[in-house]
Amino acid sequence: MSFPLLTATAALPAIGAIATAAVPAARRTTAKWLALLFSLATLVLAGIALARFEPGGARYQLTESHAWIKDFGVRYELGVDGIGLALMALTALLIPFVILAGWHDADPLETKSSRWRPTQGFFALILMVEAMVILSFEATDVFLFYILFEAMLIPMYFLIGGFGDRAHTGSDEKAAAQRSYAAVKFLLYNLVGGLIMLAAVIGLYVVAGTFSLSEIAEARAGGSLSMATGTERWLFLGFFFAFAVKAPLWPLHTWLPNAMGEATSPVAVLITAVVDKVGTFAMLRFCLQLFPEASKWATPVIIVLALISIVYGALLAVGQRDIKRLIAYASISHFGFIILGIFAMTSQGQSGATLYMVNHGISTAALMLVAGFLITRRGSRLIADYGGVQKVAPILAGTFLIGGLATLSLPGLAPFVSEFLVLVGTFSAYPAAGVIATTGIVLAALYVLVLYQRTMTGPVKAGVQGMADLKVRELVVVLPLIALLLFLGVYPKPLTEIVNPAVQHTMSDVQKKDPQPEVEAAK
Repeated sequence: MSFPLLTATAALPAIGAIATAAVPAARRTTAKWLALLFSLATLVLAGIALARFEPGGARYQLTESHAWIKDFGVRYELGVDGIGLALMALTALLIPFVILAGWHDADPLETKSSRWRPTQGFFALILMVEAMVILSFEATDVFLFYILFEAMLIPMYFLIGGFGDRAHTGSDEKAAAQRSYAAVKFLLYNLVGGLIMLAAVIGLYVVAGTFSLSEIAEARAGGSLSMATGTERWLFLGFFFAFAVKAPLWPLHTWLPNAMGEATSPVAVLITAVVDKVGTFAMLRFCLQLFPEASKWATPVIIVLALISIVYGALLAVGQRDIKRLIAYASISHFGFIILGIFAMTSQGQSGATLYMVNHGISTAALMLVAGFLITRRGSRLIADYGGVQKVAPILAGTFLIGGLATLSLPGLAPFVSEFLVLVGTFSAYPAAGVIATTGIVLAALYVLVLYQRTMTGPVKAGVQGMADLKVRELVVVLPLIALLLFLGVYPKPLTEIVNPAVQHTMSDVQKKDPQPEVEAAK
């Protein structure tokens, strides 16, 4: 029996979470180092999975399959295609930086609320989220995926509600109330989506008699499984609604600015760069693969919703006074691009969407973590409280600028490649949608450059004087992310080689081909 690499990659952070939580209360530093070591070991296993994956091989590789709940046909089935592998690697890559960036975020404060900040619990919850997210990218059994899709809400709820941002302008009571509101809103939105998905999962089992993606695909190919048009569309809507909440897609997005604003900056990265990717990934793996006809039927409406997300999120980012909420609304706009690329139903669009998931994770992590270092120094999230930072902390300002330029998809940085592919793929199938989507690029330049101008340039404000520049630990967090943005911006081939075969499989599922350009005959 071969080594269960996928299980090990997900199990290692889960074991690390238990070990970290068990560290005695007085040994906080030990807990931090233990969590970091487990996250690095998980990254090594993800690297081994990358090395063993054959881009031109079978659709799902490194597979594992074991009976789980026999009476209901539930199996413990794992396997990764290029899309799942890329997102699994992204998750394993980001978690060590999240842990390092949040090194002191859960240290006890000399206040009444200090009992809600157990350091061991904070890092254990992060590792538990990592384990569930990685396993969700590997699951090829629909019921197993659903369990993970819902279970990851629990540690995220406690990370948002119990370990909120300390840079709050109000009283401790007001800050606690807003954290609680953000955590409950996050939980309720996603639970409602999950309950609707549960009904669709049960419906799928009634129709197909199995939860296994491979068995459903074989039954479809052999002609032994056919869904009535109405049934398929209702099941699709049940799945898609849950994924649209997680993504988040307008108008189901309103939980995200609250959650990211009230969470610590590393947890905000965990939300938008890691957890939310499960929603867009699931659209590719489950919606398009299980319900191809319904996916094509719903495409016009979904494209309209994606365009609204792009423009709406960007417009609200322009008007924000809070740094973290600005980044949150920018992420809503970016998720609109991802969903647009998925449902453009072209190979360029879907390749761009997958690359966008990876590149957005890296660029948002870089920008949000540097913003977190900035906010920690000043003690405020309000843009108006900053000015002249580049004169007192030039390295901090420089890394903030690069993260911002990546967010607006500057050529030469990784997000540009993915955004360009999404727009090309969309324009070839839906020219009007491609034109409207480009407004998001213009608005992105506006909110990023205005943010930089107001915080980093101009006269040095009183609260900024004496601000320390980035320290060694903080540079270790930021510089590798910037290096990745530069590398993938000029040489995306390592990613595209992994992703493109999986995209071709998805295109085959929905029986779509790229539209051919119209060329006038030579006169």
